[in-house]
Amino acid sequence: MSSSSPRPLPTAFGTLLGHAPGGVPVYSSDYDSVDPVQMPNRSAFRNQIDGIYMGFKWQCVELARRWMYVTHGYVFEDIAMAYDIFRLTSVREVESGALLPLHSFLNGSKRRPVPGALMIWNEGGEFATTGHVAIVTDVTDTYVRIAEQNVGHQVWATGADWARELPARVGPDGGYRVDCTFDDTRILGWVVQTDDAKGAVLHEQADPRLFDLVARRADRRLSEFLDETEPADKAFSDVMGGHRLATRDADLDRYFLMGETARQELKRATNELHALFLHATDRVLREPELLARFGFPDALLPRIRQSWQNRRTHAITGRFDFAMTAKGLKVFEYNIDSASCHMECGRVQGLWAAAHGVDEGRDPGADLFNMLVKAWRDAHAEGVVHIFRDSSQEEIYHARFMRAAIEAAGLEARVVSGVEGLQWGADGRVVDARGTAINWVWKTWAWETALDELRDEVESEEEFLSKGGDPHTHAPRLIDVLFDPAVMVFEPLWTLIPSNKAILPVLWEMMPDHPYLLEAHFELTDGLREQGYVAKPIVGRCGHNITLVSAQDKVLAETGGAFDDRDMIYQALFRLPKIEDLNVQVCTFSVDGYDGGVCVRCDPSLVIQSESDVLPLRVVPDAMILLQSG
Repeated sequence: MSSSSPRPLPTAFGTLLGHAPGGVPVYSSDYDSVDPVQMPNRSAFRNQIDGIYMGFKWQCVELARRWMYVTHGYVFEDIAMAYDIFRLTSVREVESGALLPLHSFLNGSKRRPVPGALMIWNEGGEFATTGHVAIVTDVTDTYVRIAEQNVGHQVWATGADWARELPARVGPDGGYRVDCTFDDTRILGWVVQTDDAKGAVLHEQADPRLFDLVARRADRRLSEFLDETEPADKAFSDVMGGHRLATRDADLDRYFLMGETARQELKRATNELHALFLHATDRVLREPELLARFGFPDALLPRIRQSWQNRRTHAITGRFDFAMTAKGLKVFEYNIDSASCHMECGRVQGLWAAAHGVDEGRDPGADLFNMLVKAWRDAHAEGVVHIFRDSSQEEIYHARFMRAAIEAAGLEARVVSGVEGLQWGADGRVVDARGTAINWVWKTWAWETALDELRDEVESEEEFLSKGGDPHTHAPRLIDVLFDPAVMVFEPLWTLIPSNKAILPVLWEMMPDHPYLLEAHFELTDGLREQGYVAKPIVGRCGHNITLVSAQDKVLAETGGAFDDRDMIYQALFRLPKIEDLNVQVCTFSVDGYDGGVCVRCDPSLVIQSESDVLPLRVVPDAMILLQSG
């Protein structure tokens, strides 16, 4: 079937479509027809067999893992996207724990797929963002048949153990190539569990030099490059004291280059880490002793659990902070609650490059705004979205940038500074200055700010959270909005957990030696002392109250702040690369769970803080990076 051909209507979610070889059932995943009674929350979509997580009902990856487990007793590790399966090198035998070799073969190679192989599609077209995976059931010179989920949602032909038949051909060189029945997709190849690696793709490590950033200088400086008729641009100019990204005059013409290989690895890391942080969040909410380490009020815990069950996929955006050097790519933390720097990444660095004649490569933030627009369209918000911000200048332009995205999504957005203009409505709900009830909120504040207010202003947290505040005794407060069960807040309450630094030791315990993670513990260990460590408050913002200690027990850097009374976690020291006179941190943005853009934050000091500059970044061919490194 061509992608241009009309498709029959899908069957309802959960309908049995057929059975893959081995009698493994395959189901419809038409999410538009989900019955909310049968699937009342996001947790209902998680599928487990024998206590082993298979995936999200009824996606393509879920079928691939479930089929492997049922028919062979092994599973592949958690991956963020279906196309990531092509990079895996082993599967784990569940009963013994043994690792079995997994080999990948490019589409067009002389090594044909075999029944039981996994066919892998790259992202794009029909399989945008995620790619696709299917199980090969039959192979001939002219076609390959596959079993799959999350495509078409149609009941299979009677007696068939396959969903689609893909055209195949043998080339003059003996290469075997498979074409998809969708015109806009690309098959990467197939993955086979076998000891025979002949003809397999060699997953070689990229040249470490490709993970170095290169500093450059623009040939000219311009006094103006922002459009001050745009409210966000005007606010940004006011904050920076003019049309500039850098606060230091010495950096006004400085920018950085990143290679394509590094950009792709950051994309992969962002997508994978988002899934891993959510996986760890689920564990924390299932284990009370772990949840207690996060320091939340006991009365709030049922609300957090309810938020996770009902709104697990409702996060609009967050930011990962990385150190990227030739020694590796390591994540410091995930700011999914109240991330900043979206405007710098998604608008200003592109305007700066265009105005300064920097046309090398491409802008790695060019897609961020449009992805935010799509995320808001998919958020199913209705009526007015109220944007709550503080009076800081940074939050003004940040709020205006997000307002533009919300309005581009077809919604009305109103900005509320602090609690200015809020009043109580006749029904006891908080309304804005125009008398409109507040139902949808996006905030620049961290949830911890609201918790601090709750601790300071409410005598009984339990009474407040169960019954709400008394509108007759006080003017509306932030907590009266954010903790109103009728108000849908972005980012949801459950983002308290992955944003809390206590998630870092949990992740390390779950996945020790994961290539993107740094060793982290709730207590300072001898091992961390030997290699150097960073002490971080479990709750903190803007790089406050952080201490860097070397392997020689020397304090390298220490920041002040308002979080010195919080519990600490200890993370392995992995220093930022120093490029010329600046320490450079790489930041990636997740939007609706997927990579949305990259920027760099720079500072002469070892710790990146809220005052640290975002300097322009360009993504260029790898050859340019290697040329600069010699």
